[in-house]
Amino acid sequence: MLLLRCPLLLLLLPLSSRPQKLPTRDEELFQMQIRDKAFFHDSSVIPDGAEISSYLFRDTPKRYFFVVEEDNTPLAVTVTPCDAPLEWKLSVQELPEEASGEGSGEPEPLEQQKQQITNEEGTELFSYKGNDVEYFVSSSSPSGLYQLDLLSTEKDTHFKVYATTTPESDQPYPELPYDPRIDVTSLGRTTVTLAWKPSPTASLLKQPIQYCIVINKEHNFKSLCAVEAKLSSDDAFMMAPKPGLDFSPFDFAHFGFPSENNSGKERGFLKSSSKFGRQTSSKPRVDLHKVCIGNKNIFTVSDLKPDTQYYFDMFAINTNTNMSTAYVGTFARTKEEAKQKTVELKDGKVTDVFIKRKGAKFLRFAPVSSHQKVTFSVHSCLDAVQIQVRRDGKLLLSQNVEGVRQFQLRGKAKAKYLIRLKGSKKGASMLKILATTRPNKQSFPSLPEDTRIKAFDKLRTCSSVTVAWLGTQERNKFCIYKREVDDSYNEEQKKREQNQCLGPDTRKKSDKVLCKYFHSQNIQKAVTTETIRGLQPGKSYLLDVYVIGHGGHSVKYQSKLVKTRKFC
Repeated sequence: MLLLRCPLLLLLLPLSSRPQKLPTRDEELFQMQIRDKAFFHDSSVIPDGAEISSYLFRDTPKRYFFVVEEDNTPLAVTVTPCDAPLEWKLSVQELPEEASGEGSGEPEPLEQQKQQITNEEGTELFSYKGNDVEYFVSSSSPSGLYQLDLLSTEKDTHFKVYATTTPESDQPYPELPYDPRIDVTSLGRTTVTLAWKPSPTASLLKQPIQYCIVINKEHNFKSLCAVEAKLSSDDAFMMAPKPGLDFSPFDFAHFGFPSENNSGKERGFLKSSSKFGRQTSSKPRVDLHKVCIGNKNIFTVSDLKPDTQYYFDMFAINTNTNMSTAYVGTFARTKEEAKQKTVELKDGKVTDVFIKRKGAKFLRFAPVSSHQKVTFSVHSCLDAVQIQVRRDGKLLLSQNVEGVRQFQLRGKAKAKYLIRLKGSKKGASMLKILATTRPNKQSFPSLPEDTRIKAFDKLRTCSSVTVAWLGTQERNKFCIYKREVDDSYNEEQKKREQNQCLGPDTRKKSDKVLCKYFHSQNIQKAVTTETIRGLQPGKSYLLDVYVIGHGGHSVKYQSKLVKTRKFC
């Protein structure tokens, strides 16, 4: 038989008429029960000193019970709405005499209590309507049968309830400091630094507290329960970053939380899983992230979008009880992107442009005379870049450019052209651009579609290699250069050196093999071969072909790595 030594008793409503006793907070039994989640699942019982989570269907009330046996008993009840406002009411009825003491073990007293619950409303002690975490606290509560009624009129929702008769000693929720606000201490275009005062639960009571930050672009949250309800239960949370590293969740174009790359995996994101057999891919993406950072009380969130408002919430979590308290949330708008300086293009003059990784540059072309057509020639030295051309605000062109491209657009009197160049995601971009209203003014040489150099393996000897490359119908000058490289030289090193804008003037004179002119009116026959002699047996060489246009501008073909035979 369990001893009734604790003032708060749990009432489990009988499903049949067999004898039942009122459960009590026998400490050993209580600890065993709260570890068993099934014990209180979907029950009308509120256990003393443990938080329960449950679910409300819209417009369907739910009632919970507990018993306080002795008068002048301290009592605290906390109700936490999650994803919808709640209406809740706490009331008390007189405790039947048969329910006090140790209980008789007979069925009648409990049946009488059930009848009272059905027929009497009791005395209302407290009521609330809203989505705040709300408390009822009394240092001296009367004995009686307490009932908590909850209702959601907005939608189906989750909620949490905590009740205790020993609020002074339990203290499961972290205490907030005297100033519970989050301060924005630094604000940049892509970063926000936050600071907050530590919880006294950690600094004074020495209990283990960790802080979790929630970032989103919609609104502040009043509880961690509301955050977790916003995110589906199978969404991933981010683990604490390594010491010295702050959170950078916004690598994505979508928000600044991980996108196509695997940065999420590197930062400890768990893989999403399907729940109840449903496909997670059909869910709309939630612009909401939570990161737990240990016991730090200053933190920088980075990789945010410029000129965007973000909401920041901080939750102190007692890791012993896994219960949380919300600081007063804040919001901040990141600074605007620095205004880009617009480069003026001169008619017929090549302009060099450097763009940072993922950056952009703006150029302006304003012809001084009337014109029927305008030509833009772009030479991307490294990776592909994106070009957009607007005439008096109207978009005329938007394309990716790799190598050399030429665009001819219809002109307009007194028109002004704005060119936006966007760099590569892989790294910095370099390019050359020319704008002209004179169609015959071409600084860049024409190129074939295929700019590879082909080596003939069967014609390879110990001292020579034979190669071929394509030309065009336009007569151009071609120069071929060679450079001996180590056997360890590989394609990755060759790729890093593939700056097509570096011309023959950057090469050593000893690297030069020859220069020649060629073209063919029949594009199918615009191909030339060349044998490079005087090479060393068993050595590797890097071959480069440069085509030089009429304006003196050169373009490098794709480099070719060849090796002479070791034995002949």
